[in-house]
Amino acid sequence: MSGDQVAVQAAAVHVPGIAPDRLIATATEPDCGPDEAHTLLGRKGLLFKEPAVRIAMCAVHRALGLPPGRPTAPVPGAAGTAVVVSSNLGNVATVCDIVDQVRADDLRGVSPMQAPNASSNIIASSIAIRYGFTGPNLMVCSGATGGLDAVRLGALLVRSGRAPRVIVVGTEPADQIATGLRAATGLPPGPPQGTAACVILAPAERPGGVRLHSVRRHRAPEVMPADGPPTIRLARDSGPGDDLAVLFDAGYGATGVLQAALATRWLTDPATRPVGVDDGCEAVLTCGSAGDGYATARLYRDGDAT
Repeated sequence: MSGDQVAVQAAAVHVPGIAPDRLIATATEPDCGPDEAHTLLGRKGLLFKEPAVRIAMCAVHRALGLPPGRPTAPVPGAAGTAVVVSSNLGNVATVCDIVDQVRADDLRGVSPMQAPNASSNIIASSIAIRYGFTGPNLMVCSGATGGLDAVRLGALLVRSGRAPRVIVVGTEPADQIATGLRAATGLPPGPPQGTAACVILAPAERPGGVRLHSVRRHRAPEVMPADGPPTIRLARDSGPGDDLAVLFDAGYGATGVLQAALATRWLTDPATRPVGVDDGCEAVLTCGSAGDGYATARLYRDGDAT
């Protein structure tokens, strides 16, 4: 898929429990966890929300540049804005709880407040409702490539004219059920309070900024040519520096969006790059696994790419 007309308007990373200077060199305040999300989002509207929903909203809130507190919906530019979210484990805790309750006491044991969270689309729909987004609303649960699959779908919505702006989010929780499933399936443990990231895609109407060049799927990791332009390479199992490599490897469905958000920040402002990330006018992102396949995306600073 060619994506030369798609720009990354904004990006944000929200990974509680990880020292912020590991991700963005200028960051000083730690990200709030799901239980403290009200400090950024305001208290109203968070009751009974999944942890993955709360940290996903934190990433969206920051990407939109909103002040702390519940926004007045719809936010500026909300009309027609689409939401695409990638998460494989976002609501598994609720699903398992409901199964246990039905076994113990039939359907009478299930709280009506839990029912909406049984839908895997709860993250995308909650974001749309909170900020007043009225465009297409999609949830991606495609395994280790989910993050870049969501970016690809977001770019397709922009390029096809289905949405003037797309909020793309990747998020994974760190509750007991999600942690147990990771261990049972051989996945590495994620950050202690979950992972979330957001990139905002829109038509590239002005020169400058960061553009999405392409997103592709592969059966095996791609071998990049050594004679290409200066490049920041972010791969699921070979990130720049040990800390980031572990984070990318553990991100699961959020990895691709996390990579895109970090690459956008580093391409826009070199001062935000941590030690071990070289200069580059292009970023090559790779996520996936042997079982799920692989996806690759390329971002570049407008005017630098050849």
